[in-house]
Amino acid sequence: MASLATSPADVAHSVKIVPANRLGLSFYHRPAIELAPLLLGNILVRRVGGCLLRCRIVETEAYIGAHDLACHAARGRTARNDVMFGPPGRVYVYFIYGMYYMLNIVAGDIGDPQAVLIRAAAPLDGWEANLSGPGRLARELMLNRQHNGLSLASDELFLQRDAAHRPKVRRTPRIGVDYAGHWARRLLRFVDIHENSRRYVSGRKV
Repeated sequence: MASLATSPADVAHSVKIVPANRLGLSFYHRPAIELAPLLLGNILVRRVGGCLLRCRIVETEAYIGAHDLACHAARGRTARNDVMFGPPGRVYVYFIYGMYYMLNIVAGDIGDPQAVLIRAAAPLDGWEANLSGPGRLARELMLNRQHNGLSLASDELFLQRDAAHRPKVRRTPRIGVDYAGHWARRLLRFVDIHENSRRYVSGRKV
């Protein structure tokens, strides 16, 4: 694999990606509540020009369909949330609070709007970045609404399995969804409490 840099500006030429242990689209074809913990420990890879930015996912949240009052699809299908209705294995990127983009991975079946929010990750390969929190993560990975709908089968953004890392999964309520009534108390946040992961977790520490 090509060498990695801490910033795209550090790479003067394009490199070709030969992904190893790459997760196929079939991996995402499962309910969000199943996908969210399975994403922990896997490596998110972002290509910006010739630079590969890699990080290990340490925190996720599941949004499990139109009946989930914290889910963007709770009020029906719109231009904003259309990507959530499938197919799985695409990314749903939205803008919030007038300042942050948020990265989600579409899960489940076509027509059933489910997604997993990537809340935090641990930077790898000497990359110095703060990926603790979904807004920071999307910013450091240079993701915005132009990437909404991007397939994880692309070379621009994809996931790799890391068989050497064994996440230790803990479930908690989601963060920032108090408006969703009893759905705010559901244990749909998944955190890797492995000693090499937990310091990168956002929000409530575990």
